[in-house]
Amino acid sequence: MGVNRNGKTLIAGLLLAVCATACSSDPEPQSPYVNAAEVCDGVFAGDLEKTVETVTGATSFERRAGGGMGDVVEEIQKGYASGRSWSPREELCEMAAKGSRSGEETTLAFHIYAPQDVNYPGNPEGAKRFSLGKEAVANVRSAGIYFECVSPRLDGSKNEPARIYGGLGKAQDRGDALENLMDNLHVVHSASLAVAEKLECEGNAGLPEKLDSGLRQLPPVSRSAETDS
Repeated sequence: MGVNRNGKTLIAGLLLAVCATACSSDPEPQSPYVNAAEVCDGVFAGDLEKTVETVTGATSFERRAGGGMGDVVEEIQKGYASGRSWSPREELCEMAAKGSRSGEETTLAFHIYAPQDVNYPGNPEGAKRFSLGKEAVANVRSAGIYFECVSPRLDGSKNEPARIYGGLGKAQDRGDALENLMDNLHVVHSASLAVAEKLECEGNAGLPEKLDSGLRQLPPVSRSAETDS
């Protein structure tokens, strides 16, 4: 009996020792890096991780402090309440690839845009326009969506919707094939949808839940000194 009891005591002691290590309440130190599902407050978690990796040219990103979405919403509210036709840009996040130099980060940012920014004839050469929101524009290294938001969080927007622009900058240059431009647009659409939901925009500001390949392309805006080709 004595041996048996001692044996049980030994096993119990071993279990306690294991649990003291494994069941510790101290959290493991966070990795300084995150994957595409976690970057940018997790707005791409689901089915866009591969697209984010393609657009940024990275699979691992520096962990950056949160608060981006809260700051964006606050700046949009302030910008709209100011009554000015536009507001300064506020970054949602920097998608800094592991090992990249400062200033190379792919960014997502939002601001209130002026009415004349839509159908602007000065878009860079190679930019394509799409029927999404009020207008969407995509280029080799960038993409942007202009959309309007009516929300109880934006006083007066019922009569005058807030004009919001979401922009992706410094994407990896993968060539000017339409598929690459669409990938850029997919990333900014996902982030814009997340901002619209956070702002409680009616009907998600007219943005679809998902982009499909049949998104209608718009003709280039004619310039007064040129004719459309």
